[in-house]
Amino acid sequence: MYKKISKEMTAFLKECPTAFHAVARIGRELEKNGFARLKEQEEWELKPGGKYYVTRNDSSVIAFCIGTELSDYSFHIAASHSDYPTFKIKEHAELEVKSKYIQLNTEGYGGMICSTWFDRPLSVAGRVVVKENDRFITKLVDIDRDLVVIPSLAIHMNRSVNDGCALNKQVDTLPLFGGTGIRKGDFKKLIAKAADVAEASIYGSDLYLYNRQEPSVWGAQEEFISSPHLDDLQCAYASLKGFLEGQHEKNVNVYACFDNEEVGSGTKQGAGSTFLHDVLRRINRCLERPEEDYYRAVAGSFMLSADNAHAVHPNHPEKTDAENCVYMNEGIVVKSHAGQKYTSDAVSIALFREICEKADVPVQFFANRSDEAGGSTLGNISSGKVSLNAVDIGLAQLAMHSAYETAGVKDTCYMIKAMKQFFSTHLKVLLAE
Repeated sequence: MYKKISKEMTAFLKECPTAFHAVARIGRELEKNGFARLKEQEEWELKPGGKYYVTRNDSSVIAFCIGTELSDYSFHIAASHSDYPTFKIKEHAELEVKSKYIQLNTEGYGGMICSTWFDRPLSVAGRVVVKENDRFITKLVDIDRDLVVIPSLAIHMNRSVNDGCALNKQVDTLPLFGGTGIRKGDFKKLIAKAADVAEASIYGSDLYLYNRQEPSVWGAQEEFISSPHLDDLQCAYASLKGFLEGQHEKNVNVYACFDNEEVGSGTKQGAGSTFLHDVLRRINRCLERPEEDYYRAVAGSFMLSADNAHAVHPNHPEKTDAENCVYMNEGIVVKSHAGQKYTSDAVSIALFREICEKADVPVQFFANRSDEAGGSTLGNISSGKVSLNAVDIGLAQLAMHSAYETAGVKDTCYMIKAMKQFFSTHLKVLLAE
């Protein structure tokens, strides 16, 4: 089972070089399983037993499956994110160096480990906005070949490189695109060719670098998986699998995958936006339920905020808490924080433990060292718009925000099982006051 799931997930990861590609890939999987696509700007017609999904900005997606017994329904929500730290290409994309090189002009997106992007094959993917017959349409772009490299400065020119070296993103991390014979303007020509459009028809673009290195399953017992952007597409993939396999007639089951978590979620398509709130309100209204039913449903609803967690590092075990620390392949991680950067509390932890016991899935507990600051995740950000019981969970991994991250192969299966159990359970009956 582990090998089968790992093979399926690596195929998924390879199709998702950007958040736009991830949402398109998720959409194809939903449609294959009978979900109808909705558009926010159009009127919705929903019915009990129906399966639907909607996207925002082509980089966030919310899917939902409506139960058939809605007299006392609640929302069961799993949230993950589609983006990851990388380099975004600026509007004026090309920089010329001494008439011999063309570099791509980039800026950092999110908090990446910059050094991990050096000296490896990279390429460019994203979306372009094209004018066709006086209308603008979006096209996905993926230059599916080794295209650029960010070259290191030789140790002979930087003798202190192994003693720690500050990197300047405007100087040190610009990728090399071409040499003699390449001129300014050639990059846009390449993008236009990939999109199969005329250069003049491209009016806008969101293009990013991505790591071309293939995902790999490795280790003495093939127990580890390494790949670009495991954070957070490992959770996005596992949540989707569990969502498609689980159902309950008293639930409106919801799968949400938001963009822009790595830059704070404060965009129109991020977890801090109205996207989730808008969709849940429209579901209740389209089912012709009174507004009071919506508030009752939310009060009895539950969210699994799924974003990966830091495993104990074999070279630096001192970086994690002595007891509240986690390991790859030892189960789903429950994250908590006294300062509420994670949304987990006694109630939500208890409910999630019950789910995992029923699913026969092991659970681990993570807290940051008390002298270290941790990052916030989707749960407490989204609760500013839709306040409900929620628990922050994830899968243990190494090298978070590296260009090539590592996790455990068993944990993906654990998450799928737990998600299936969650979506097959009506938790409202357990939420006693």
